[in-house]
This record gives sequence, structure tokens and C-alpha cells, in this order.
Amino acid sequence: MRVLALPLVLLVAVLLAALLLAVFRRPDPDRGPRWEAATELRDGVTVVLVRQVAGGRELGRQVVAEIPADATDWETRYHEAMAAARSRAAALRSETD
Repeated sequence: MRVLALPLVLLVAVLLAALLLAVFRRPDPDRGPRWEAATELRDGVTVVLVRQVAGGRELGRQVVAEIPADATDWETRYHEAMAAARSRAAALRSETD
């Protein structure tokens, strides 16, 4: 019985820590709108954008880039566009704080 006690205590501690992290990381719905980078696939085109969301609803969006799926440099363009989108989202968040 003692052999199972320590692993059981450790398992309970890990589960409790995970639960606490989940509770404290949950976005506050009363906090207001936030900006985030996102992607969409439309008609064979990858759209990289920044969108403003609040309460699960999209309030606004800004398109950063549109990349055709068959572009030979798709991966490079995608990574560059996502970096630009994250940068723009951070700038927009800093303006609203």
C-alpha cells in the first residue's frame, strides 16, 4: 500500500496544478476585445490576418497577406506573414491597454 501512496500523491498534486493553471489562464470575458493573429483558407488562398475578438465574436479584422496555395515560396511567405501578423497584433494590443 505504501508503494502506491507516493505515486498517488504526486498524481493528485500534478492534477491540482494543471487545474489551477487552467483556471488562471482562462481569458476574462469582461476584459474586453483582444487582437490575435489568425489564418483562413479560402478558395485555394491562405489568408493571414489579425482579428479583434471578444466573447467568442469577431469584431474586426485586418488582412496581412494572401498567399496562393500553389505558390512555390508558400512556406517562406507564410512564416513572414505570420510574424508580421503577430507583430501587428502586439502593437494593436499595446494601443488598447
